[in-house]
Amino acid sequence: MSASLATVSYIGATILFILSLGGLSHPETSRRGNLYGMIGMTIAVLATIFGPRVSAAGIPWIVGSMVAGGSIGIFAARKVQMTQMPELVALMHSLVGLAACLVGFANYIDPSAAANLTSAEKAIHEVEIYVGILIGAVTFSGSIIAFGKLSGMIGGKPLLLPARHWLNLAGLLVVIYFGGAFLHAESVSAGMTPLIVMTVIALLFGIHMVMAIGGADMPVVVSMLNSYSGWAAAATGFMLNNDLLIVIGALVGSSGAILSYIMCRAMNRNFISVIAGGFGTGGGAPAAPSSGAQPVGEAVPVNAIETAELLREAKNVIIVPGYGMAVAQAQHTVYEITELLREKGVNVRFGIHPVAGRMPGHMNVLLAEARVPYDIVLEMDELNQDFPDTDVAMVIGANDIVNPAAQDDPNSPIAGMPVLEVWKAKTSIVMKRSMASGYAGVDNPLFYKENNRMLFGDAKKMLEEVFVALKS
Repeated sequence: MSASLATVSYIGATILFILSLGGLSHPETSRRGNLYGMIGMTIAVLATIFGPRVSAAGIPWIVGSMVAGGSIGIFAARKVQMTQMPELVALMHSLVGLAACLVGFANYIDPSAAANLTSAEKAIHEVEIYVGILIGAVTFSGSIIAFGKLSGMIGGKPLLLPARHWLNLAGLLVVIYFGGAFLHAESVSAGMTPLIVMTVIALLFGIHMVMAIGGADMPVVVSMLNSYSGWAAAATGFMLNNDLLIVIGALVGSSGAILSYIMCRAMNRNFISVIAGGFGTGGGAPAAPSSGAQPVGEAVPVNAIETAELLREAKNVIIVPGYGMAVAQAQHTVYEITELLREKGVNVRFGIHPVAGRMPGHMNVLLAEARVPYDIVLEMDELNQDFPDTDVAMVIGANDIVNPAAQDDPNSPIAGMPVLEVWKAKTSIVMKRSMASGYAGVDNPLFYKENNRMLFGDAKKMLEEVFVALKS
């Protein structure tokens, strides 16, 4: 393939990637967006392999690597459950960071990479290597910790070291100092020492950064790491002088940054404060007493038959799904109940909080998988004003996103966080296994309100009982 044809292919792939991002912005166009992305990536890969920069001797190695990586990807796609998607995404981000690190070291060691460069061009090239490895190392180690937290291997409680901000500042100063030493190194062997020191510090910073972020902020972490992986890919593109990789990395990095901003707004959180240290306990732990107002009243339990009766008599129903629905894999039963109620003339809609679940769009993906119609799946801002006219608000495995303490208790860790106001419905039903707190480790006064009922048990099992009761 000629250089001109490869350039045209790259331009076509770039356009397809932009269309892909546009398509992924809405559930109804997400399938088309995915298709655009797959076609664009296929064109990009083929144009790279058969382009002028890859020799014929290198093609078998590339094809072999693609077969091995593709096989692992297909296996993971078939085996990983939808509830495991957040940790899988975090793991994929870590691979992007690792690739940036390996490419950076290989590029620095390769004598041909800096051949025929002027002193100024060589300095710029070494800055690209240094920054690329720095971003890649932070992304790699931070994503590994995020994977551990999302999978439950590491607790959700933030690790707040004494003088942690001073530690971060000291690490940054050391990285800058060794960056100067790296640029002034007279040989590759002399430059390896500052490069390795910087890499170790970057790895430690990635670990420290995510460990200091509490469980309730994990959706922001996922989107943030998505942004980091994009910038790591862009840095790799600069190192390899690959325009397409630079553009795609910038697209992913900027879209991830915008998504992180949206997530922070949805949680009334400042992005810097999230990075500095989030809030939360190990998800689902009993809530510690807070200095704010304590819940008053008594939780009123109901059974599946009583729940079915409330739904049967309702005219307007809003269902609020949360991570508990994902864990129980109850989305298909939810769809069956929804269809049955709609056949009976009940107006059923779904209320989605931007940070419901463990990653952005988690609930939308689950509901789409269960074939819930897109037009009845609405965002929080579109539904909140409708709760006073709602007969039944049914909360399935959600907690923090329906916690009235966010509005009523200024001393609550989630104070100011926008929430779905389910307590304003005539009756709210909360489905949970127990009275344990949510991922933020905060008690929920909703459980004790007079118009609230608690349906305890596994979400899928209880919903199946509700479905049977509705049919009879």
